Amino acid sequence: MTTLEPAADAATDNLAALESEAIHIFREVAGEFDRPVILFSGGKDSTLLLHLAIKAFWPAPVPFPLLHVDTGHNLEEVIDFRDRVVEQHGLRLHVAKVQDWIDDGRLEERADGMRNPLQTTPLLDTISENKFDAVFGGGRRDEERARAKERIFSLRNAFGQWEPRRQRPELWNLYNGRHRPGEQVRVFPLSNWTEADVWNYIAREKVELPSIYYAHRREVYQRDGMWLTEGPWGGPRPGEDVKELTVRYRTVGDGSCTGAIESTAATVDEVIAEVSASRLTERGATRADDRMSEAAMEDRKREGYF
Repeated sequence: MTTLEPAADAATDNLAALESEAIHIFREVAGEFDRPVILFSGGKDSTLLLHLAIKAFWPAPVPFPLLHVDTGHNLEEVIDFRDRVVEQHGLRLHVAKVQDWIDDGRLEERADGMRNPLQTTPLLDTISENKFDAVFGGGRRDEERARAKERIFSLRNAFGQWEPRRQRPELWNLYNGRHRPGEQVRVFPLSNWTEADVWNYIAREKVELPSIYYAHRREVYQRDGMWLTEGPWGGPRPGEDVKELTVRYRTVGDGSCTGAIESTAATVDEVIAEVSASRLTERGATRADDRMSEAAMEDRKREGYF
């Protein structure tokens, strides 16, 4: 007679399998590459990525440095959290500031004020300068259609560009990290995770996150269906009224294009319930840079973005 296992047990087994896969990927990269680096912004996915890296090599320290491409338009709570985590774990952090590229003329400010699309050049320059040959990112396939096409080991050419035709098959958890001098591999250990998996794992492991992921009071104004907040990137335009609402962020990024959602979810369990009921991905709901065109993310990935 066939019996069905309880849903809670199935969820636990799923998280254990995802954790095991991610830890295997970290260790595989450590064995195959000379100079890996982990992208770390202080957001929930990169924080989870770092948590898994720590588990993969414990009790030894994480053998890779961290890299943050800082737009200069981040929420203060996230940068404070980033620096605290780096200090707590004794990690090495490279910060590539978009403002430095603007100041010396390598980049120009966009007319719309968004800096997320400007991250590609500082990212590629920093990878090249430090000769990083494997770059870990927290991208997940459920986030966006272009990311759904990505392999776990994503080969990039000497210009950091993504070429879908060069994607390699990944069967039986075998990953091909071969690359020519100058090429690099982007590595996505969270590829098979969903937003719900991320939050359930955060609950299980008691992973600390920036406070903005939970409900709090904030002055916001509405633009293009999103609640934005004032910051160094600017503020409301004429006709955009400021309100104080209870909101939280599902994803973090450049403040000029990352919106909050109205929410009373102040605990991990409440966030899990809210995410389970949502029919929009966090990027689809709160990232204006992904709304620039139908293929906005894929275009940026072809240029070298994650």
